[in-house]
Amino acid sequence: MDELVRQAEAWAGQAEHWIRQQPSEQIYVAVAVIAVTILVLVAASCLKSSKPNTIVLSGLSGSGKTVLFYQLRDGSSHQGTVTSMAHNNATFVLHSELERQKGKMKPVHVIDVPGHARLKSKLDEVLPQAAGIVFVVDALDFLSSMQAAAEYLYDILTKATVAKKRIPVLIFCNKTDKVTAHSKEFIKKQLEKEVNKLRESRNAISSADITDEVQIGVPGEAFNFSQCQNKVIVGEGAGLTGDVSAVEQFIREYVKL
Repeated sequence: MDELVRQAEAWAGQAEHWIRQQPSEQIYVAVAVIAVTILVLVAASCLKSSKPNTIVLSGLSGSGKTVLFYQLRDGSSHQGTVTSMAHNNATFVLHSELERQKGKMKPVHVIDVPGHARLKSKLDEVLPQAAGIVFVVDALDFLSSMQAAAEYLYDILTKATVAKKRIPVLIFCNKTDKVTAHSKEFIKKQLEKEVNKLRESRNAISSADITDEVQIGVPGEAFNFSQCQNKVIVGEGAGLTGDVSAVEQFIREYVKL
């Protein structure tokens, strides 16, 4: 141990002697370079840690958001659920990734926002922290809820927070395992038509009467989701049977491992 101490003291003496021989300008430059390097590393670390990992599940009541939440967390539908007025909020590693057990999996913060109209204010609270939004649509009972679903989706797409932050949206057509369920292509086409109607009627209203809303689409053209500032994609599956791969892929695209 004494020998190591003596060696360390010798190295320190040599380093001090070398520094004293260098011009002061070079020392200042070296110190500046070290300081800048440290600042860059700290900034990069902060930016990496500040990336959002929240996925918001939204949609009308009865669309299957809560079943989807449990499938992502537990790999189980909990034998179905009833419409809830309370939101589910948890941070976890996706159940499908737990089974693989390969490498370090990044936990995802998932918030299931109830679809009742009176609780839409909760959606406004959580959207600013979202890395992505999953909008769940009931593909089995789509026609009867089409207008209400389109209005809800329109409200999300036109929110300034969503547009300016370019928060990606997955329209998840749920319950497509049923024979009478509508296809994702049909649902996409119909939602675009309904959103186009809403866009035209809302654009006729003075902008002074609309708060926290941005216009979507191209003037003079029929609306389609590719015209949105943020990415909007459509997927399908079935929460009750565990077919949620479209949602898992969406999550991992925007919440990196």
